[in-house]
Amino acid sequence: MDITSLIVQLISGAIGGNAAGAALKKYSLGALGNTIAGVLGGGIGGQLIGTVVGSAVEGFVGDIAGGAVGGAILMVLVGIIKGMMSK
Repeated sequence: MDITSLIVQLISGAIGGNAAGAALKKYSLGALGNTIAGVLGGGIGGQLIGTVVGSAVEGFVGDIAGGAVGGAILMVLVGIIKGMMSK
């Protein structure tokens, strides 16, 4: 993995986190929270999906998909945990 792939995953994660926050307002963390969770999820998700899927999805398509999905999932998980803790 190179630095370009990581940057693409992080940016895709930020976009995925904000898209999930816009779609699921109940779990939204605000613009900054969605972005931070998305970036972290994009980096982690991109690595995991790249490892699991391997050569089935290569290049920037895999980086974008992995980052966006990872960012959205982590943002929703953090939103759920935040909601549970506030009750």
